[in-house]
Amino acid sequence: MGAPKKRRLRILVSNDDGIDAPGIEAVVKQLKKLGDVDVVAPDKQRSAVGHAITMNYPLRATKFYKNGGFFGYAVEGTPADSVKLAISSLLKEKPDLLVSGINHGSNTAISIIYSGTVSAATEGTVLGIPSIAVSLTTFGEPDFRFAAQFTKTLAAFVVKKGLPHGTLLNVNIPAVKEKEIRGVVITRQGKTRWDDTFEVRRDPNNKEYYWLTGDLEVMDHGEDTDEIAVRNRLISITPIHYDLTDYETLAKIRKWPVGQLLK
Repeated sequence: MGAPKKRRLRILVSNDDGIDAPGIEAVVKQLKKLGDVDVVAPDKQRSAVGHAITMNYPLRATKFYKNGGFFGYAVEGTPADSVKLAISSLLKEKPDLLVSGINHGSNTAISIIYSGTVSAATEGTVLGIPSIAVSLTTFGEPDFRFAAQFTKTLAAFVVKKGLPHGTLLNVNIPAVKEKEIRGVVITRQGKTRWDDTFEVRRDPNNKEYYWLTGDLEVMDHGEDTDEIAVRNRLISITPIHYDLTDYETLAKIRKWPVGQLLK
């Protein structure tokens, strides 16, 4: 008898830019060199929706075709919806790895909590799947080719090394030519804030509406942070998790006489 046939690696790909975004097409092309790829992603742009899930409306998933062939499932919902639906209903087998992206735009520092890209990977982590969120740090005209190649290499590395339970990797790749990349660093989440402004505008019927704009303020210039790393043309890999407990404060306030609150 011959040796048993080795099972091929199964990879789930999602994003928040929508299933027709160029970033997801580029990364799928590269990841298919590693194994079987399933794509389940929002049917349209869903940036900055965070980890929202749909509860009071039906979710629909339709087959999406690209370049004359089946590409994946387009979900009328959020990135987290897409991952949940993929794992629970659409896929025959649980994937070995989840890759979310490649996002068009940076997801560093404070932007992590708003990001649908990161939330898709977080949902994969919640469901017990090693997960990676990948972003190309430009809002201009992107070239995803190097970012997709790097993602393939990192994906193979993660499959080999594994990730701790509950932890995902948030990856930000500078939008420069490959030869201008200065290296890869393991970083921590930086500290930034958005100085938000709502511009007052009027529609064709002269009705008032508001348009969110703003500038990013960097509050931590440490070179070991994700935001500063990408500004220094370094690929940033940040391990993050969904446990939001502040353990330092937890240890302190356990000494509070909280029993008095009921008196």
